[in-house]
Amino acid sequence: MTAAKTLDAKGLSCPLPVLKARRAMQELKPGDILEVLATDPAAPKDFLNFCEVGGHEMMASSEAAGVYTMRIRKAR
Repeated sequence: MTAAKTLDAKGLSCPLPVLKARRAMQELKPGDILEVLATDPAAPKDFLNFCEVGGHEMMASSEAAGVYTMRIRKAR
């Protein structure tokens, strides 16, 4: 499924990627997917917590060449 929005949070450290993702989620409809690109090694864990607290679904999380990619489905 294609992401409705991609957030480039590379170069930012905690808590900025999560704060920017929270703002980006407000622009999406329930069920839309936000793709987040981050370089902070804590990002995958931070976004798992973000999903648990917000009721969102972490669809995928991967790392390649120091860039973490998280795909999050907005809660309904």
